[in-house]
Amino acid sequence: MENSQLARDGGTPVRTDPLPSVMNASGRRFGDDEIKAVERVLRSGMLSATWGTEVPALELEFASLLGAGHAVACSSGTAALHLAIAAVNPDPGDEIITTPISDMGTVFPIMMQNAVPVFADVDPITGNLTPETVAAAITPRTKAVIVVHLFGKPAAVRELRELCDQHGILLIEDCAQAYLAPVGDTFVGRIGHIGCFSLQQTKHISAGDGGLTVTDDAQHARRMRLFADKGWPRDTDERTYLFLALNYRMTELVASVTRAQLNRLRGVVQDRRTAALRATAGIADLVGVTAPPDGQDHVYWQYPLIISEAAGDMREWAAALTAEGVPANGGYLTSPLYAAPAVRERITYGRSGFPLQDVSYPAGLCPNAEELIDRKLLVLGWNENYSESDVDDIVTAIRKVHQALSRKAS
Repeated sequence: MENSQLARDGGTPVRTDPLPSVMNASGRRFGDDEIKAVERVLRSGMLSATWGTEVPALELEFASLLGAGHAVACSSGTAALHLAIAAVNPDPGDEIITTPISDMGTVFPIMMQNAVPVFADVDPITGNLTPETVAAAITPRTKAVIVVHLFGKPAAVRELRELCDQHGILLIEDCAQAYLAPVGDTFVGRIGHIGCFSLQQTKHISAGDGGLTVTDDAQHARRMRLFADKGWPRDTDERTYLFLALNYRMTELVASVTRAQLNRLRGVVQDRRTAALRATAGIADLVGVTAPPDGQDHVYWQYPLIISEAAGDMREWAAALTAEGVPANGGYLTSPLYAAPAVRERITYGRSGFPLQDVSYPAGLCPNAEELIDRKLLVLGWNENYSESDVDDIVTAIRKVHQALSRKAS
């Protein structure tokens, strides 16, 4: 390979122009439709969903897109998960099983509802929960499972639903990274009892922040809707509050932008898939590098690689690729979620440690997750606006780093 000296060692980087990024307009699809939507709301003078029309319209459109009976909008993806936990309505000390590899927004809603997160280990390649690890974590106190479709790859959600049904517990799908990821003839979010989505800046579609839940259960939908609005049953004309709840309402501005973004979603997913398949084909022969497994179901929120010892050190890979102009994140997280101070050190309500006062989360709790974070998982940003040339540069950079670091490893 020409120009084989790594950029980190003084060589010429594969590219100096930044790749399209979700952090600016280069990697987002905002246009005239979104501008018109925001103007429509501002000119109406009504920015609140309590009396507005945009949020109800978005809920109908999102439910229709996914074929769900109900959709409930809220203020963030974390809020969406909190709505779902509120629908579970756990007693203090009840357990909810989830993954150690996700955003903390998957875990904190469990603790905020005074339930105990139980962490099950993940598949060593996809980083997703497996039916086997979840089954091993179920106890008489288990009330729900939150499965994350990490990086856009669906977990074994049909098998997980069957397992949950056998035990009489609810399955919540965290689909923040997996819009329109297919599961047979339907989508993620539609197999579990409740599906949760995020509209944060970096997701497939965005309104800055925002959340959506879907369900076919009218009672769950009503409880989530009430929980997002302080337990206030506005449909009965009473100013009363039925249970402890928060204000997680979405605004009309967020809903209007999201409605415009929904029209772009299928194209975003398809273009991310097309780019990813080109990349995977370009690195398929590299020893010690495992591309994302894709049974025509991955929607590539990001592009995760598994780096084995034969290919070199994962942290070195991250630094070397970034120096080549292809930003890469070694490990995705600093540590498994259970090792964060808020969880492991029980920094919760004052000095009580509640609801974690009777549990501990030792090192080695989830070996596969720890191995991924510490040694194997390398995450590249991914984008719908990548050109073929962009993807080819990414492939060139990966192959260049592989040539240098796999030789060093051997």
